[in-house]
Amino acid sequence: MSDTRRMEVPTYQADPAMVKAFGRVAVFMGGDSAEREVSLKSGQAVLAALLSAGVDAFAVDVRGCLLRTVDNPDFDRVFIALHGRGGEDGTLQAILSQAGIPFTGSEMMASALAMDKLRTKYVLEGCNLPTPRFSAMGSEADADRILLTLRPPLGVKPSHEGSSIGIRKVTNRDELVSAYREAALLDPLVLVEEWVEGPEFTVSVLQNEALPAIGLSTDHVFYDYEAKYLTDDTRYQIPCGLDPDAELRLQNLALQAFRVLGCRTWGRADIMQDAAGDFWLLEINTVPGMTDHSLVPMAAKAAGISFEELVVRILEDTLDPTGGQEAAHV
Repeated sequence: MSDTRRMEVPTYQADPAMVKAFGRVAVFMGGDSAEREVSLKSGQAVLAALLSAGVDAFAVDVRGCLLRTVDNPDFDRVFIALHGRGGEDGTLQAILSQAGIPFTGSEMMASALAMDKLRTKYVLEGCNLPTPRFSAMGSEADADRILLTLRPPLGVKPSHEGSSIGIRKVTNRDELVSAYREAALLDPLVLVEEWVEGPEFTVSVLQNEALPAIGLSTDHVFYDYEAKYLTDDTRYQIPCGLDPDAELRLQNLALQAFRVLGCRTWGRADIMQDAAGDFWLLEINTVPGMTDHSLVPMAAKAAGISFEELVVRILEDTLDPTGGQEAAHV
């Protein structure tokens, strides 16, 4: 096992012609969602990397009405480092699109779809991509129906939160009802899915290519918010521990999911492997974390891509109307 955060990669400078084409770049961060603190860390890291690469960039802490962000803007394009509601769910993407301001990452439809865990699973299931069996839970009365159709243990998730906020693993009716109550405080739409026991992997996508997969392990019940952002004992495995053919299958599965949702430029797929060796898609993230604990920069570094090059390549697709998007083939 190796910690790729210690790997050395060459200092990167953006091409001067590209820098000129970018113009002035606003890095949107912060916001009002439950992921505000993580977003501020991501945004500051992105800003520092862009400045280091020679890009004219500055920070915007987005608070309150998002419409104000396009009122007499003093920037030419936006690097979106807003996580969660408002910044990752298609709202900001729709506003920027209507204002004619280029922005990084997925457009409105894919952003909204990927942020909705339940509807993402409907799409994955409809496209015959493997995802754990699931059900929507709209009230405590649904508990008996769910336990008759799904096999515990189960994962209970607010449908529209990120960073593993509000997720609980449950094994019986009382735990299911309790977890539902907690999740419903964050989101009236709650997803319940069968829990896959086995190794967890994440695959980052950059400009239609899958980066090296990362194997994840933690002493927590699962890779939760604390394991993602706060503790230093989470274990990241690169190479991921799979044989080359299995890792290729894992990467192709991530790319397929990315494309059927219509995602653009960059993102991350979270995937589990069961005891039989089969892979199961959990979700797609369209604005993944970019902190010192984050997985996309870690995967990029394993591929020899510095953080500075990574953020410039993400920004580069704002110069291309197609955003490097490919059609889905399922």
